[in-house]
Amino acid sequence: MRHSDALFSGQITFDGRSFQGTPLGFGLQGHNCGYRHRNFWRWAHAYFPRSDGPPSTLEALVYDMPLGMVFRKAVLWHEGKQHVFRKLQEIRSDHKNLQWDFRAFTRTGFELDAAFDGRGPSMHRLSYVKTDCSGSFEVVNNSLASAALRIKQPDGRITELETITGGVVEMAGHKLHSEA
Repeated sequence: MRHSDALFSGQITFDGRSFQGTPLGFGLQGHNCGYRHRNFWRWAHAYFPRSDGPPSTLEALVYDMPLGMVFRKAVLWHEGKQHVFRKLQEIRSDHKNLQWDFRAFTRTGFELDAAFDGRGPSMHRLSYVKTDCSGSFEVVNNSLASAALRIKQPDGRITELETITGGVVEMAGHKLHSEA
């Protein structure tokens, strides 16, 4: 989850079609939870352009680990600084409708409320084959999701950010947030 505030410029050629831009894309979408031996994961990324300074970005990841443990982490880039959230409380995790809401806190006093909504025509369902080839499972993704953040800084300042299509959300497995 490094450099979620990165900008990508250049050209991509795919199936004879070229896509060019400056920037062409935002953030790092190279998460590593896609190991096919996981029972569940939730991942999201959002990019919020700002007229008053550098963009704000958020990347969040929750997945199961061995021995019943669960990895939880969110990284916010805001006002040019990185804030790492390890205390992440899931409010809603709706696999069917691809909606994920959570609250997170840092040791330094930042509070974050995040809502990702992947419903709509860009939501798609993919079948992943298990690593041991014993079957498959469904992964739901939307790379044009909406996202909303409410950031409360230690000094009490509150910033609210919203994007209609600048979010990405992905879920696999059906473990409920109350079980995590």
